[in-house]
Amino acid sequence: MEDRFGHRISYLRVSITDRCNERCTYCMPQELQEWLPREGILTFEETLRLIRIAAELGVSKIRITGGEPLTRRGVVDLIRQLPKIPGLDDIGLSTNGTLLARPVEPNLTMAAALRAAGVRSVNISLDTLDPDAYSQITGRDLHGQVLDGIEAAIAAGFDQIKLNAVLMRGRNEDQLIPLIEFGARRNLILRFIEMMPVSTSEVLDERNFVPIFEAKRAIEARFGSLIPEPQFHTNGPATYYQIPGRQQRVGFIGAMTNLHFCESCNKLRLTCDGKLRPCLGSYLEFDIMKPLRAGASDDELRQFFIDVVDRKPEQHDFRNNYQPNRKMIAIGG
Repeated sequence: MEDRFGHRISYLRVSITDRCNERCTYCMPQELQEWLPREGILTFEETLRLIRIAAELGVSKIRITGGEPLTRRGVVDLIRQLPKIPGLDDIGLSTNGTLLARPVEPNLTMAAALRAAGVRSVNISLDTLDPDAYSQITGRDLHGQVLDGIEAAIAAGFDQIKLNAVLMRGRNEDQLIPLIEFGARRNLILRFIEMMPVSTSEVLDERNFVPIFEAKRAIEARFGSLIPEPQFHTNGPATYYQIPGRQQRVGFIGAMTNLHFCESCNKLRLTCDGKLRPCLGSYLEFDIMKPLRAGASDDELRQFFIDVVDRKPEQHDFRNNYQPNRKMIAIGG
């Protein structure tokens, strides 16, 4: 699939739940949340059908997201079906990490079960190494569980583990170097992400926004000029650099300040309630659950995907006083 602007779509991010065991300020800032009813969520059978159709149209990479996807019962069984779909060659998962070390059976962690099911890469949120700051950001005292989850992921032997840190002024500017050292000791890729207005209009303002160039400058003050690695990609929008004198990469995701951010976009999003979104930073979303449950044929659903791709905007609207209409947790991470 290719849109009007030359974006070739090969990546589908699939949210399987809007529920989460944390309350991160940039994702779901209000404690009270009206969860979707069970009947309002795509079943695993429906999800697998849509993924299969997407694969037939050229999607080769799937990333399972939430909410926190590991809170949904049967997630390992779902993922076990994905490698059977022709055309899929990269299966990833995004998680807050709190449940990765949980035993799912004797001597088998959730991380190990996911790896055995076919997950190749895992993205784990880790905004800070300070337990108190972590509790303030996430609303939960689960910092130790995240660290255990990271160790479980390493032990499980995923092809790639990336740590994601959202930049927040007054919350974690002092964590840039500690996070880099943490990643270096474990040979993990670390990515710093600009905060985006994806939950409520109050989430992002000048008081809490840290641009990636400021983070990069602070890192270079400690390590020297970072070495660009333009040929290194991880199927996402990050720009990667090598730290001088180390075999360590750091990435920067700057949706707000990088004016070329959308040029290489290759993704669609499927929300847990059956909406196809051609762009995270756009109001556009299209209800594929309705025709799916009304008995649409595979050909009709293929055409639905193609029509959504044709509506994909050239770039996001985050810089244009964007007022989010859905919380990030309801869209999918």
